[in-house]
Amino acid sequence: MNYWLIKSEPSVYSIEKMQQEKSCIWDGVRNYQARNFLRHMVRGDLVFFYHSNTKHPGIIGLVQVIETEIIDPTQFDTNSQYYDPKSTSENPRWQTVRVEFVEQFPSVITLAQLKQEFTPDDLLLVRRGNRLSVMPVAQDIAEKILGMKIPKD
Repeated sequence: MNYWLIKSEPSVYSIEKMQQEKSCIWDGVRNYQARNFLRHMVRGDLVFFYHSNTKHPGIIGLVQVIETEIIDPTQFDTNSQYYDPKSTSENPRWQTVRVEFVEQFPSVITLAQLKQEFTPDDLLLVRRGNRLSVMPVAQDIAEKILGMKIPKD
């Protein structure tokens, strides 16, 4: 099993929406490196759900990969902001995965906390200038992050 991190702005797609819907296709990724990370995901991988562009950005929950090698349908939708005119059904550029809700953490593990705990070599998320919306997380780092959750009383 591998660990990953995906980012979403809560105003676009929140952990609460993920919990309500139970699962979703992680569509709209339009960065080749992030897409390549999605291609490396396998069923059963655990994924940290990160809220970005918010007052206190950070890891808010956990989801699990339940399906892989999905052709991202938004690349063909001319009404979508993720439409890609260079993609065709014969040669699609964008693949994604389906993830399902596992848990919402009792509180956010903030970016500030993550920066205090990890170096840029440990966790790509804290690297200056990193804007990837999908990235790998090493198992030992993932275990430390899971240990940072504040348990419910």
